[in-house]
Amino acid sequence: MMKRNANHKSGFTFKKHTPEDISHFDRVFEVFKDLLTHTSGDIEEAFEWLEMLDKEYDIFTDEYTLADFEEDLKKRGYITEEKDSEDGNSGSGTGKNILTPKLEKALREFALDQIFGKLKKTGVGNHRTSKVGVGDERDGETRTFQYGDDLNTVNMTESLKKAQINNGIADLRLTEDDLVVEDTRHKAQMSTVLMIDISHSMILYGEDRITPAKKVAMALVELIKRKYPKDSIDIIVFGNEAWPIKIKDLPYLQVGPYHTNTVAGLELAMDILRRKRNTNKQIFMITDGKPSCIKLPTGELYTNSFGLDEMIVTQCLTKAAQARRLKIPITTFMIAQDPYLRKFVEAFTAQNKGKAFLTGLSNLGEMIFEDYERNRIRRI
Repeated sequence: MMKRNANHKSGFTFKKHTPEDISHFDRVFEVFKDLLTHTSGDIEEAFEWLEMLDKEYDIFTDEYTLADFEEDLKKRGYITEEKDSEDGNSGSGTGKNILTPKLEKALREFALDQIFGKLKKTGVGNHRTSKVGVGDERDGETRTFQYGDDLNTVNMTESLKKAQINNGIADLRLTEDDLVVEDTRHKAQMSTVLMIDISHSMILYGEDRITPAKKVAMALVELIKRKYPKDSIDIIVFGNEAWPIKIKDLPYLQVGPYHTNTVAGLELAMDILRRKRNTNKQIFMITDGKPSCIKLPTGELYTNSFGLDEMIVTQCLTKAAQARRLKIPITTFMIAQDPYLRKFVEAFTAQNKGKAFLTGLSNLGEMIFEDYERNRIRRI
């Protein structure tokens, strides 16, 4: 470890590095949280994965076993035992381990740390705009006081310094001409809907695409709660149909035997955002494939998994244009590289005047985070 020597003007002293002492529980808990996200909250399956990993990497020791870890999880309030009786009511019977809200929150924090790095929680924060005036966040710039300025923005230190220059120390007095105020920037609230594709193709071809999507959603939720608590985020999933899910349901999210009804997802997202009072609204859509399903006026589903269906594509483009008229930009994160899908995404983005990213899974979170930050100053 290197430390500056205070007894000399320059130079450093060196000490032997002492590794951080990590408890058995904390070491295993880091692995366990990742496994829980992969298993969609299935604790027993995560325990099975731990046993398999232990055989190769010696995760446990004679002094600290899987049984000890399970007991610690219960003692620390991360899991609890759900009692199910034979008639299905809670009571005596076979116990099943389930996640507690404390562990659900720990999974969101884990996802945030993995994707965005360690972020310290700040006070009530919102998104800056480029509009300077009477706002609620000081930016360090100062100017002369003008009639109508809020007295709370007066910088007394700078004002007294100016009074000394103008009047001298012997005849120190503070006049209106001496007052200096700090410029502030307006803060904008953002309403975001995150759309997650849960069609069957999200786990096809041996690639798990739903787990990174879940991690991104959990991280984005936790980021907003910490850094922008006045913002709102709603999560919706779309397959054959679209429906909203609660934040606490994110760890358990799974794909289904669904087609991709992008139109239904966009309709629900716009409906949610219409009810928001915030000026800034946006849709993030994570998908890995083409739209392959719509609902007909009769209520029946029309599906076509082969190529791009003209009728389905037309309805998607219509929804993109409708969102543009509502001043709701759509940012599409397409986890696919097929040339014909690129053309669809380009046409969709042009209709909405939004943005599109053709991305893999490794940098999906960073891209969404950066785009969220950039969009904060758009429509004031």
